[in-house]
Amino acid sequence: MADPATVRTDARRHHDPRVRGFASDNYAGVHPEVLAALALANGGHQVAYGEDDYTGHLQRIMHSHFGPTAEAFPVFNGTGANVLALQALTDRWGAVICAESAHINVDEGGAPERVGGLKLLTVPTTDGKLTPELIDREAYGWEDEHRAMPQVVSITQNTELGTVYTPDEIRAVCDHAHERGMKVHLDGARIANAAASLDVPMRTFTNTVGVDVLSFGGTKNGALFGEAVVVLDPDSVRAMKHLRKLSMQLASKMRFVSVQLEALLARDLWLRNARHANAMAQRLAEGVRAVDGVEILHPVQANAVFARLPHEVTERLQKRFRFYFWDEKAGDVRWMCAFDTREDDVDAFLLALKEEMARQ
Repeated sequence: MADPATVRTDARRHHDPRVRGFASDNYAGVHPEVLAALALANGGHQVAYGEDDYTGHLQRIMHSHFGPTAEAFPVFNGTGANVLALQALTDRWGAVICAESAHINVDEGGAPERVGGLKLLTVPTTDGKLTPELIDREAYGWEDEHRAMPQVVSITQNTELGTVYTPDEIRAVCDHAHERGMKVHLDGARIANAAASLDVPMRTFTNTVGVDVLSFGGTKNGALFGEAVVVLDPDSVRAMKHLRKLSMQLASKMRFVSVQLEALLARDLWLRNARHANAMAQRLAEGVRAVDGVEILHPVQANAVFARLPHEVTERLQKRFRFYFWDEKAGDVRWMCAFDTREDDVDAFLLALKEEMARQ
C-alpha cells in the first residue's frame, strides 16, 4: 500500500480553515492526534464487527477509567448511543424520566420514543439538572397499567445548559432512583468537559456514585465520529450486542471508531481538549460580562456560554460569526467553544459583539 503522504487525491478544500464560529463544538474538525491514530489503524485486514485488536484494547482503556466491570460498545453517534442505552435499560412498557431540556427530548427527533419504543417523562428545571425532588414529579404509578412505567432516570453531564452536576448531586440522583427500582443513564456527550470542570476522574461521578450505563462522547472532544455505550453495571442490561445490531449501530470496520476513542483516552488528550475548550468559554464569558446590555443566563461551568442580547444585535452578529438562537423569542443565544477555539477567535468575537452593541 502506498505511503499516505504520497497518495494522489482529487478532493479539493471547499472551506477556509481559518474560520471559526461559536455555534457548536461539532463544527470543529478532527484533532491531529486522532487523525494520526486513524492512519495508524489503517492498512492490512482486521476482523470486522468489533473482533479487532483495537476494540479489544479499548476495553482495557475503559477499565482504567471506569473500573474492571465496564464494557464499551462503540457506536456511530450520540443519538444512537442514547437510544441504544435506554433500550437496554427499559422494557417495552418502560418510561424514562429526564429534564425537559434534555438532548434526548429536544434534539433527537423523537428517536428514543419512535425508534427506542419508550416513553419520555419530562420535568422542567431551572438549570438543566434533576434532583430527587424533581424526579418524584414523575416517579410514580408503577402498578398502574394505564401509565408508562418509570424505569430509568436519564441525566446529562454536563447539561444542555452548560451546568455541571457535582459527584454528590449525581450520587443523590442514583440513590433515589435505585431505591425506587429505577436505573440511571448518563448522557456524556460532553463528559470530558465536566471532568475538566470538576477536576476529577470521570469515574468519580459515574460508576463510583451509582450510574448504571453511560453514553460516552467522542465527537465533541476531537473525534471524527464515534461514541460508545459504556455499561458500568453488567447486571443492569441484557443482550447489548443484539440491541446494538438491531439499532443499526454496529460498525463493520469498528477499529476506526475504537482507535479514535483510544487516542483520546489512552493518555490525556481527552482532558487537554476539554480543559482548553472550557478555558476559552471562561475567556469569552469574562469578556461578555464587560459588555453593557448583555446578560449571561447560566453559570459558565464547561464550554458553553448562554446569553441574552437584543434581537437585532444577534442578527447582525450572526452575519459575522456563526452561532444559534437558543430561545429566539426571548433573545437567548448559545455560544460554544471547542478544542480548537483560539484566544484570537474569542477576542475577535468580543470585539464584534461590542461593535454591534454600540450600533444600537
